[in-house]
Amino acid sequence: MSQPPRQLKLGVFFTRFGHHQSAWRQPEAPHAGNPDFAYWAKLALLAEQAKFDTVFIADFVGRSPKALHKQARSDKRYDFEPITFMSALAAITSRIGLVATVNTNFNEPYNVARKFASLDHISGGRAAWNVVSSLQDSAARSFGLDDTLSHAERYERAGEFLDLTRKLWDSWDDGAFDNANPATGQFFDPASAHPVDHTGKYFRSDSLLDVARPLQGYPVLVQAGNSDTGREFAAQYAEMTYASAQRLDVAQEYYRDVKSRLAKYGRAPEDIVITPGLSPIIGRTEEEAREKLQRLQDAVDFSNGVQLGGVDLSAYPLDGPVPDLPETENGKGRLQQLLDRARRDNLTIRQAVLQFSVFRGHNLVVGTASQVADVIEEWFNNEAADGFNLIPPQIPTGFEDFVRDVVPELQRRGLFRTEYTGTTLREHLGLRRPHSQHRLPQLRAA
Repeated sequence: MSQPPRQLKLGVFFTRFGHHQSAWRQPEAPHAGNPDFAYWAKLALLAEQAKFDTVFIADFVGRSPKALHKQARSDKRYDFEPITFMSALAAITSRIGLVATVNTNFNEPYNVARKFASLDHISGGRAAWNVVSSLQDSAARSFGLDDTLSHAERYERAGEFLDLTRKLWDSWDDGAFDNANPATGQFFDPASAHPVDHTGKYFRSDSLLDVARPLQGYPVLVQAGNSDTGREFAAQYAEMTYASAQRLDVAQEYYRDVKSRLAKYGRAPEDIVITPGLSPIIGRTEEEAREKLQRLQDAVDFSNGVQLGGVDLSAYPLDGPVPDLPETENGKGRLQQLLDRARRDNLTIRQAVLQFSVFRGHNLVVGTASQVADVIEEWFNNEAADGFNLIPPQIPTGFEDFVRDVVPELQRRGLFRTEYTGTTLREHLGLRRPHSQHRLPQLRAA
């Protein structure tokens, strides 16, 4: 029997105004003020109508009380807490996957396990966890943390965090509460419980989770990391990645490298879905699309200091070359991409900001719907991507353009679904449902 054709995966990364830092200043931008759930709900329903696999929201915890005059010129990070937000979206959507970001440095495995198990049940099996371990100083201070971990230590801690969380999800068999017997008074069979007794380097737990095993077994595990450590972490744990690459060859190297690492963890290449970021600006003509981009770029504010990769470059000439940047503990892989691009193309600081900080290392495609679809198809068919995490520079207009013009073109080419065929996120993504750790010995013996 022939295999069905490979299908493109599409997710969308929502922010209120869009990912371009001057999007909120455009005449067509939505009203600022408090975050409005009705606005977000309309966007999520549009994504579901277009048959997207996922909607995703990031989380940048911790806000420094210092330099408020600088912060006052940015629209970022004033929206909803992700788990709360996705739980609300679960009630008004029925098929689209819901990806919430939770940072392992500011949470405990038990708390996270019960929240995501709850979200998976509430949504009917559509939950996903974007696992992040970044540790900014402002976030550490917000949580009263004095000691910060190195890049490698953060990943090590996150790995143990995930190991314990999965043990907690497996602390009940599937269907453990399906056979309650009022006549005998037995609510569940004690044999269906698997107490967790974990003592590790970073965590201890002696417990049973107080929520049934997630409908998907585990929520889909998502991760973004371009560094070597991040790639290894993805190979061991991730089921979907948010990578960054501005060129086809860079995306191909990441794709092949990460997929090649899976075997050492007993995993197959199809056990991970690689979705680079895509920032499209769409016009009826290429010229119109470039005019849209230029309006955004012209509004970038350089008057309040300049940062690249988290490094303050305000002391350097804006139109001078990008200097050597110190190594950072956050975003190592993306910072290296920035430096490689700056050296190769002899970028000035201004140019690097406009090309990198604005789009954060993701692929910017400016043109007609057909031109955007051409890039998507090329990457999808040439071992650079299993799909894309859409990062619209402007929201809602840029996302509406993509749904109206690009999605039908992808469907016409047979690359993207015209209807959902499954109900859970794992079914959308073609990912297997993980067995409980306590069932694996029986399955291997069968």
